[in-house]
Amino acid sequence: MKKIMTKKNMITAALIAAGYLLVDLLMKAGIIDSYIFLNLVSIGLNIILAVSLNLITGFTGQFSLGHAAFMSIGAYASGILTVKFDLPFSLGILGAALSAAAAGLFIGIPTLRLKGDYLAIATLGFGEIVRIVGLNSDYIGGAMGLNDIPRYTNWPWLYSMVLFTIIVIHNFIHSYHGRAVLSIKEDELASTAMGVPVSRYKILVFSMGAFFAGIAGALYANYFYFIRPDSFGFMKSIDILVIVVLGGLGSIKGSVISAVVLSLLSLSLQGIPELRMVIYAVILFIMMVYKPQNILKKLIRKVWKEA
Repeated sequence: MKKIMTKKNMITAALIAAGYLLVDLLMKAGIIDSYIFLNLVSIGLNIILAVSLNLITGFTGQFSLGHAAFMSIGAYASGILTVKFDLPFSLGILGAALSAAAAGLFIGIPTLRLKGDYLAIATLGFGEIVRIVGLNSDYIGGAMGLNDIPRYTNWPWLYSMVLFTIIVIHNFIHSYHGRAVLSIKEDELASTAMGVPVSRYKILVFSMGAFFAGIAGALYANYFYFIRPDSFGFMKSIDILVIVVLGGLGSIKGSVISAVVLSLLSLSLQGIPELRMVIYAVILFIMMVYKPQNILKKLIRKVWKEA
């Protein structure tokens, strides 16, 4: 109890509560309109997606290019549960998370022995399979998409799910299991020699990352009313990966800051998508030249001291 009630934890809890109450008051006062809230939704979704992908790629070293596929599965699962079965949003989120986690388990088991580019290609292929299945499934609207999804995503749901994602993954990384996962990234052979069940942890991490991507999908589906398979294609996975690498592989705080910056940049360039892709290409080039771990490291340390 004393460890939990530290001064740092109390300050953090107070800031979290203050952030929620501030936005809530501004929304009730009409200062935060629908467009500003759209930006908040985009930032929240990208934080969840980036932090969950960082667990897979940054902390465990598994290079995944199919994270948008898990988001797609979560979005359709929540859409089906809330539209076709008229279930409450809480069950929609739960169903979305569990469906995506099951998909993560499904793709994680056969790809355990793959590394680097081979794993990336396998996850990319999985993402394309999910997209093609969605395009050819009449039950979920096929290429026309699934519409008339009730708008349940609001500020309390968005804020609580972002916090839930960050807290769970942060605590996992700083636990015994998290140290085992980090050892796998550093030296898989040495981890195996020390008795770490590498395969089990890889499956666990992949499923956890997919679980939270499914939550992001549910929030997306129940905010935008309408979803299509093409909304979760290869470029969406690249967008998430760019956020992770820019913020620093293995840095949750970096993913949060990077998600905010790139979300605002993307929204400001929506009218000129060609320039958006050029800027993304330049960012990728800079990351490859100056190493992903060091781009925002100094900025993060100034803004938020390392835990």
